[in-house]
Amino acid sequence: MESAGQVRLLLPDGREVELPILVGTAGPPMIDIRQLHAKTGLFTFDPGFTATGSCESKITFIDGEKGALWYRGYRIEDLANKVDFVEVCYLLIYGDLPSLSQKSVFEREIKCEMMIHEQLINFYRGFKSDAHPMAIMTGVVGALSAFMHDDLHVEDPKQREMCAIRLIAKMPTIAAIAYKTSVGQPIVYPRSDLSYTANFLHMMFALPTEPYEVNPVLSRALDSIFLLHADHEQNASSSTVRIAGSSQANPYACVAAGIASLWGPAHGGANEAVLNMLEEIGSKDRIPEFLARAKNKNDTFRLMGFGHRVYKNFDPRAVRMREMCLEVLGELGVQDDPLFALAMELERVALSDEYFVSRKLYPNVDFYSGIVLQALGIPKSMFTVLFAVARSIGWITQWMEMMSESTQKISRPRQLYTGHGERDCVPLDDRSDDHIVQHIGLARGAKSINDLPHMAYRQERGSF
Repeated sequence: MESAGQVRLLLPDGREVELPILVGTAGPPMIDIRQLHAKTGLFTFDPGFTATGSCESKITFIDGEKGALWYRGYRIEDLANKVDFVEVCYLLIYGDLPSLSQKSVFEREIKCEMMIHEQLINFYRGFKSDAHPMAIMTGVVGALSAFMHDDLHVEDPKQREMCAIRLIAKMPTIAAIAYKTSVGQPIVYPRSDLSYTANFLHMMFALPTEPYEVNPVLSRALDSIFLLHADHEQNASSSTVRIAGSSQANPYACVAAGIASLWGPAHGGANEAVLNMLEEIGSKDRIPEFLARAKNKNDTFRLMGFGHRVYKNFDPRAVRMREMCLEVLGELGVQDDPLFALAMELERVALSDEYFVSRKLYPNVDFYSGIVLQALGIPKSMFTVLFAVARSIGWITQWMEMMSESTQKISRPRQLYTGHGERDCVPLDDRSDDHIVQHIGLARGAKSINDLPHMAYRQERGSF
């Protein structure tokens, strides 16, 4: 990070304030506003942090205008074609791709940590059989700190490294047991002779009654999905992990917070939303109708899987995901799958429509990933769980980077307060219903005490 001059801010009272401009390796310059309040008495207002850099990072870079995504300087297209997920995990943690011997040692360390404590399995039995797998994931990952105390000295780099390896190793096991719990099947343990993604498929679908052979094509496809979702700069869940970690919370609690953030449909549920949309469209002859609805701002229908908040050109992950979609469906002999055929026709028609092309609404990674996951036999309720398994390496690496900074500050955003001005507190005995309506209700359009929102809710629920 280097300084590249100053920017001048002209205040309403005529004062001029200079603020430094910071330049990174790539991406737009940023105005350093850390001294803004001290110099001006002002703060900035930026809901959603859409124009605010919350940290300095060397892990992942996105250029939304050019459709670029880098992990530690490597283009995602190169990584997707030349390495596997375990190599990407090593890359994100240590900063460089491993040699053959380094990968072998790293992979062995992961396999040695894939088992979970037997008492933790009892934790799963406390959930209802119909509990959402993401609820289980949030609870179980947070509970890891109750079973592994020896890697919670977060100021020690070696312990942070051990924590990262353990988390990467245990996430597929935790996820597979969550699935087995939800369907009432016996738990299947990991095997040391299987790869990372092959182990996950084995733990998901193997049964004690018959042998299960992992299809290498499907295993590679899942590996690619994990690789493409490993990290994505300062998204909602990664920022959540950093914010939680800034209080010195233990890493498992921080990642559990990230899982909770990912669970939100606006973040981790996009590929499931694509499948739901395709099912709603139903047939190719209805595509024009739904595209017309997508163009109508007054219609609630949205074309899911097209465009991206960050990528203003195209999603670089989508190309590999589309190729993988064809490979998986071809391997399974379902390339004529109606849902996939509908998706391909929707893609063709949308990309020949000037409305979508001019707005650069190209298919993103979620448009294809839901179809691939469904073909692999993954139920919709597990889609976001797989996202969490893949993103766990990004979360823990972001946490490690934050914890390694020489100067750490607890995250504390400011707010623009728009509530009541200062007012006197009235004792309870003087707070009659008429007083409440007079001082509170009129501002909310209430004519009597029962018109106030909390009172109407209680009446509706039969609380009186």
